Amino acid sequence: MKKIFFFALTLFILSCNEEELNVDFLIKNGTVYNGIDTLPSHFSIGIKDDKIVYIGEEKNLTIHAVKTIDANGLIVCPGFIDPHTHSDRELKLPDKSHNLPFLMQGITTVVAGNDGNSFFPTKDFKALYEKYGIGTNAVLLAGHGTIRKLVVGRTNRKATAEEMKNMESLIQKEMDAGAFGMSTGLFYAPGSYGDTDEIIALAKVVAKNNGIYDSHIRDEGSYTVGLKGAIEEAIEIGRQAKLPIHIAHIKCLGVDVWNQSKDIIDLVEAARKEGIDVTADQYPYNASATGLQAATVPRWAESGGKDSLFLRYNQPDLQALILKETKENITRRGGPDKLLFVQTDDSMYVGKNLLEVAEILQLSAEAAVYEVLKDRGVRVASFNMTQNDIYNFMKQPWVVTGSDGNSGHPRKYGSFPRKYYKYVQQEKVINLPDFINGSTSKTADILKIPNRGKLQEGYFADVIIFDPKTFKDVADYSNAFEMAVGLEFSIINGKLSVEDGKFTNQLNGRVLTK
Repeated sequence: MKKIFFFALTLFILSCNEEELNVDFLIKNGTVYNGIDTLPSHFSIGIKDDKIVYIGEEKNLTIHAVKTIDANGLIVCPGFIDPHTHSDRELKLPDKSHNLPFLMQGITTVVAGNDGNSFFPTKDFKALYEKYGIGTNAVLLAGHGTIRKLVVGRTNRKATAEEMKNMESLIQKEMDAGAFGMSTGLFYAPGSYGDTDEIIALAKVVAKNNGIYDSHIRDEGSYTVGLKGAIEEAIEIGRQAKLPIHIAHIKCLGVDVWNQSKDIIDLVEAARKEGIDVTADQYPYNASATGLQAATVPRWAESGGKDSLFLRYNQPDLQALILKETKENITRRGGPDKLLFVQTDDSMYVGKNLLEVAEILQLSAEAAVYEVLKDRGVRVASFNMTQNDIYNFMKQPWVVTGSDGNSGHPRKYGSFPRKYYKYVQQEKVINLPDFINGSTSKTADILKIPNRGKLQEGYFADVIIFDPKTFKDVADYSNAFEMAVGLEFSIINGKLSVEDGKFTNQLNGRVLTK
């Protein structure tokens, strides 16, 4: 009798200690990577409203869920954060604000306003995105090139003291509106016309607002100051302005700088030991993408804009110099056969390289550039990186995943799953936890995004679930507009954006502010 009583008392005590939890979503039976640790768990995850409210084993706990997701055989991790995109060009369009090319890669947060080019003013575009809704979260940067164009124009000259004050004031207004920092495109006009002192002065404004500095550095090859010189400039900006610097799409671009990755890594490591917070992102492809004009035309020749470029080009004495320097730039890119036309108003050129286009036009490659650019813009994929440099950068703990997603290059549709499929699964350059952590929490820390990038109680519920056997990129250079496959579920701010591999037509993203 006493034994029966004791057993009954034990059951009563256990039942009294058992807790109940009501959630919107319960994810269970998956292999969980939390974005921080190197080993997975098999914890259950409870989501209520827009937050993660529980992570753990379901012992002494009864969870009542509106929807339960059985993730058996699948990987559960934080949503990926893409630190470098050009998605703002589509986020502002109601019919494309779903951001599907990024969403279907497992990306739940994109950064926009990169390369010194942002929509201005931030407050208006933040309001626009919120009005129409967006498919992913968005972090906005203020573009130095945009600010410089507004204040100084497109001319290659030093800003006056008054113009510097105006630019500093505009940067401050952009930070007040919620920008996370300032981006530069020092390779592109008109950002390239700003000297180091100008950038440091503006970066100091960003530093006062606890922001970051994100840079397409002045030279990724041998165009002007050289790759090492450009890295040293970026580090000096961080040193003088006392703020974190982030190097966009780090690479060794062109035959003149191939295999310099070790030297660049040594420069960054030395700066980090000095206490300068230097990081970078990288897309997992051996071809870059940019405008044909940016890749080939001398910067001095385009001062003042495209009209000014052709005014100079039509002057015989200047034309010879322009063509000479254009030919040199084409050579830096590996030759005209390494520049593939991926997007232009004239479809007859798409899929052909510059050498083939020049043969059609019966011109030299450098002259063909100007014949093509007269009436149209052209984007090119530039095959000018080596696998050795790609591997070296990818292995660094301060390098995170990014896409630089832009139309015409497969990276817009495939960067994150490609890195997983090619460099984790097939070539084993990095391991799975490093891929996940370098696509989630590390990126959130770099950008200073609070309460995202980790699977942790109290954090926002940006969670993805993918199939480790099928998660891969599909887009390639011949068809750059194919969605990635293998993403089964995406939850953004606690709501389903992808279910059973399909877009739910729900715009669950938010414009994030500091």
